[in-house]
Amino acid sequence: MTRILMVCLGNICRSPLAHGILESKLPSDRFYVDSAGTANYHVGDSPDHRSIAVAKSNEIDISHQRGRQFEVSDFDTFDHIFTMDQSNYQNVVKLARGHSDIAKVKCVVDIDETISETSVPDPYYGNLTDFENVFSLLNKVCSTLANKLQNSSL
Repeated sequence: MTRILMVCLGNICRSPLAHGILESKLPSDRFYVDSAGTANYHVGDSPDHRSIAVAKSNEIDISHQRGRQFEVSDFDTFDHIFTMDQSNYQNVVKLARGHSDIAKVKCVVDIDETISETSVPDPYYGNLTDFENVFSLLNKVCSTLANKLQNSSL
C-alpha cells in the first residue's frame, strides 16, 4: 500500500481538503491518504467549517478528519509527503533525519507542470470564495497526482 501525507500549517484548511480530494480519486485498497500540520494550533480539531462546506459541495466528506501535528515518525510511515507551500516544506525538511527523509517531501503544486502557482494559498483569513479557489487548485493538482501515483510515474 502506498501511503501519502498532505501537510499545511494548522491542518484545518488546505491539507484536509487535499487529503479528502486525493482520497476520493484513489482506490482505498492500494492507497492510504492522511494529513497533518506543521504547527500544533489545531490538534484534535475538525477542519475549518469553510473547508468542510466546500468539500461537501463537491461531494467529499472531510468532517471526520481531526487535526494533528507532523511528527518525525511520519517519515517512516509515509512514502510521499506533500506540502502546501515553501514554509511548510522548510518546516518538514528541518525535521528530516537524512537524505532519504528529504527525498519523500515535495511541494504539491510542483506535481503538475501546467500550474503556475508556486504554492497553495492559505484561505484561513479569507472568505468562502478563497476556499473554493483552493479547492479548485487542489482538485487539479490531485487529479494529476492520482494519475501519476496509479501509473507509478512519481
